[in-house]
Amino acid sequence: MGLDYGTKTVGVAVSDRLGITAQGVETIFRKSGKKLRQTLARIEALAEEYRIEKIILGLPKNMNNSLGDRALETMEFRDMLERRTGLEVVLWDERLTTIESERILMEGGVRREHRKEKIDRMAAALILQSYMDAHPMTEQKEEKTEEDQEEI
Repeated sequence: MGLDYGTKTVGVAVSDRLGITAQGVETIFRKSGKKLRQTLARIEALAEEYRIEKIILGLPKNMNNSLGDRALETMEFRDMLERRTGLEVVLWDERLTTIESERILMEGGVRREHRKEKIDRMAAALILQSYMDAHPMTEQKEEKTEEDQEEI
């Protein structure tokens, strides 16, 4: 599962069973940026529904690779997600994913008034796709096999 954590929304994406493609599935809206209980509950429900094993959370780094306030808030959100779901949450560089999402939606002919509702889940899909491209499923399965053998 890929997440694009914003001040008032969280874009959600999941991968296909083979871990080849990411698809945006939902944008979770909240009235206040600080009220996260319902957001965490919805993510937990989606994780169960899609049988998620790992969450990839976009980390909003600055262009100079430093971490600002949004990145620190995202790291706190990661900690909450791990406690709530019991799943591993991996932080993944999300720089320029919102801009890329906007470009893709514009090229796809999505009208401006409809882009806002789609942009976060598109960004989540780009974050997840970037992670999957860097960590193919075969590589992940090999890592698990090696870990399993070490335990024996």
